[in-house]
Amino acid sequence: MKIYDAATTRHALPFDALIDALDAMFITGCEVPLRHTHHVEVAEQPAGTVLIMPAWQPDGFLGIKTVNIFAGNASRGLPGLFSTYVLYDASTGEPLAQIDGNEITSRRTAAASALAARYLARADASRLLVVGSGRVAQLLPHAYRAVRPIGPVSVWSRRAETAEALARQWREEGFDAQATTDLAGAAGEADIVTCATLATEPIVRGEWLRAGTHLDLIGGFTPSMREADDACFVDSDLYVDTGEALKKSGDLLGPLSRGVFSADDVKGTLEALCRREVSPGHDPSRRTVFKSVGSALEDLAAAILVHRQAG
Repeated sequence: MKIYDAATTRHALPFDALIDALDAMFITGCEVPLRHTHHVEVAEQPAGTVLIMPAWQPDGFLGIKTVNIFAGNASRGLPGLFSTYVLYDASTGEPLAQIDGNEITSRRTAAASALAARYLARADASRLLVVGSGRVAQLLPHAYRAVRPIGPVSVWSRRAETAEALARQWREEGFDAQATTDLAGAAGEADIVTCATLATEPIVRGEWLRAGTHLDLIGGFTPSMREADDACFVDSDLYVDTGEALKKSGDLLGPLSRGVFSADDVKGTLEALCRREVSPGHDPSRRTVFKSVGSALEDLAAAILVHRQAG
């Protein structure tokens, strides 16, 4: 069994190749059982969440990812998420590789958002607002630049100094980036607003967003988490990564329960977009919203790419 560390995994997953790999996997498909979710009590901290996510293609590859999400880690100076990935031969069960799960998770998450934007964001969308400053947030300008002509990038975080540090990092990486403390103003100027936080209360408000804006919601992957208020979904075309989002995401479960929209109002999934089974109309008077909770299909596509590129 080969071992691919973080640096090797990162090098094997450039965003242009990874976005295309996800697109191809959504088209061909694979077996993706519902993820297993468990909660781990932590003294004087929010409970941790453990996700177990398998996926396989018959006579191809089998992969299993374990994700540990501990929101209280911020107070310890640690990332809120750690994960591991093991890739197997789906015909024999033989282990082929252990791959850095943090890199797989963060890079495929950012790539999935960019893949959705390839279909949903306006072709001329160039002003990007990133809400959050964690591992996934740091990658989002790079991922979006692979599919749209990204120019000015703004970043907002609850801690202004963290946003300033991230904007400085992006400037060193070649972006026209700045931190902002005016979230409402930055959201109103952006063509794409992408949120990658562990928030449990809405951060972005629909009244701030212009018509034609693309809103990308990454962080709310449990019923208790939420990044957008109800108004974000009014006069908007809603897409999800998979149908599981309607069962897992607090961003969707709350508005659903209040009749803001119904399940039938969802325009399509990422699979349907990639397979051209739905075609966004790009009505300039409406926003697009993409809500993701993550899929083991994306992990498998990324792991196969690592194994082939680095092997």
